[in-house]
Amino acid sequence: MFLFWGFFLVGLSLVFFLIGLFSLVLMNVLLYEYMLWEMGNLEIKLYFLVDWMSMMFLAVVLFISGMVVVYSEGYMEGDKNKIYFLYGVLLFVASMVMLIVSPNMIMILLGWDGLGLVSYCLVIFYQNYKSENAGMITVLSNRVGDVMILLSIVLLLNFGSLDFFLFKSMMGVVGLFLIVAGMTKSAQIPFAAWLPMAMAAPTPVSSLVHSSTLVTAGVYLLIRLSMLFEINMYSKFLLSFSFLTMFMSGLGALLEMDLKKVIALSTLSQLGLMMVILAVGMKDLSFFHLLTHAMFKATLFLCAGLMIHNSLGGQDIRFMGGYFYSNPLISGMFGLVSFSLFGLPFLSGFYSSDAILEFIYSNEKSLMVIGLLVLSTLTTCMYSLRLLYYSVWSGVLSGSAMLGAPFIYSMEIPILVMGGVVVFFGSMMSWVVFPYPILFFLKLWIKEINLVLLLLAFWWFFFGYFDYKLYFLKIWGSDFCSSLWFLSWVTSLVTMKAMKGSNFYSKMELEWMEEVGPSGLHDLNTSVSKMVQWFQMSDVFLYMLFLVFYLYLMIIF
Repeated sequence: MFLFWGFFLVGLSLVFFLIGLFSLVLMNVLLYEYMLWEMGNLEIKLYFLVDWMSMMFLAVVLFISGMVVVYSEGYMEGDKNKIYFLYGVLLFVASMVMLIVSPNMIMILLGWDGLGLVSYCLVIFYQNYKSENAGMITVLSNRVGDVMILLSIVLLLNFGSLDFFLFKSMMGVVGLFLIVAGMTKSAQIPFAAWLPMAMAAPTPVSSLVHSSTLVTAGVYLLIRLSMLFEINMYSKFLLSFSFLTMFMSGLGALLEMDLKKVIALSTLSQLGLMMVILAVGMKDLSFFHLLTHAMFKATLFLCAGLMIHNSLGGQDIRFMGGYFYSNPLISGMFGLVSFSLFGLPFLSGFYSSDAILEFIYSNEKSLMVIGLLVLSTLTTCMYSLRLLYYSVWSGVLSGSAMLGAPFIYSMEIPILVMGGVVVFFGSMMSWVVFPYPILFFLKLWIKEINLVLLLLAFWWFFFGYFDYKLYFLKIWGSDFCSSLWFLSWVTSLVTMKAMKGSNFYSKMELEWMEEVGPSGLHDLNTSVSKMVQWFQMSDVFLYMLFLVFYLYLMIIF
């Protein structure tokens, strides 16, 4: 069943890719709508938007999903709940598809909520204490974005429509709500803590979440709403938070020892880069980097999953090393996609990240912004080389925990296919998305800054890292950086306080309902009946009756 659904999704992705190419060449936009309900000038419809952007992204999502489903056949072998896992992944992909093809806020809310709830079910798949805590933080952090979408729908009812292409006057607090919703899904500061914690899910789920589905939903929503960033206030707001997210996640990845969490923090850094270029108004570059990042990040997670599978489930990179001697083919793929991550020339990541950096060099006037960008780029190179050193090269224990495993076709063939796609995908998509070359008229020494940064990172890692071992960071910044500037602690504290507060208010509400509900009415009726019965049986009733009669007589006479 895994193989059938995997090949079906890959075939469907090829169909959507061809539709996207035709839409791009002919510049066609098709909109299919079905009326569900109409009241006055408000219309609730089912919408399906077919343009080059939605079809290209849909093709990438379905291709990665198909490869992940095929990979899961070997990864989940022997698990008694593997069919439940398959249905969860398919429902996860269906929610993302609904979000991609929908230009209407009601359908977007369905896909948005579907992603949040299904991701919770997949994160807690292993049913242990760690996964349950991670799932709770994940779903509660994403519920903030869901509430923002609901509030924006309520406010957009004033405009008489919930469709994207009619948002001509979407200003003020509505735009802020939608930007915050995109930031929650894409794990920008201050909602960044849930992304590394979601690593408690099985590795195929992590590959989907961090490449093309959950975390990219927020970026894709803001790409569709890119008209918001023509407003200077919104642009500066998103730019500041995304730069901080890039810098914070890069420092955290330099000190993290969990293999999957290092890759998760690299995803956070790349999401920050997409948000940066989107905030300055280049939505096509942001979308281009979204596609290339999805390809090499999914491959990176699949390689990491196989390495964990062959190391008896251990994820600590200090107990890895020398995996190249055990499986040179997968080690080569892991190195290839790691080089693509930090933009080695002529791999997929180079074409998008290099264009983004050159655009910021040519348009940004703040030296602080450029400095943060350079530092974030250096940390990207550093943690990628560090990950390769500990897991694939010599490492600390030189392969004592790695096992020589047989060739697992369902796990290794998807990695090889996606590794081949990573080599040419960036070059191909650069001609598809930008049929005319992107030219930034910079001086030669400025255009060579990116290459100099790569060489500097290589030199500092191989000649400086092993001498100093980042002791200056470990002394004062280990807990601070690896906990994402204490965001994990703050998020957990807020979550626990919110849960305790909800328990208190729910208890108070139940007590209030008891007092004014049927039980309270019964008690009140019993008390009044007893009082009336006592009043009738006692002499007080006779005295009162005589007094009333006396007053009556006084009034008459």
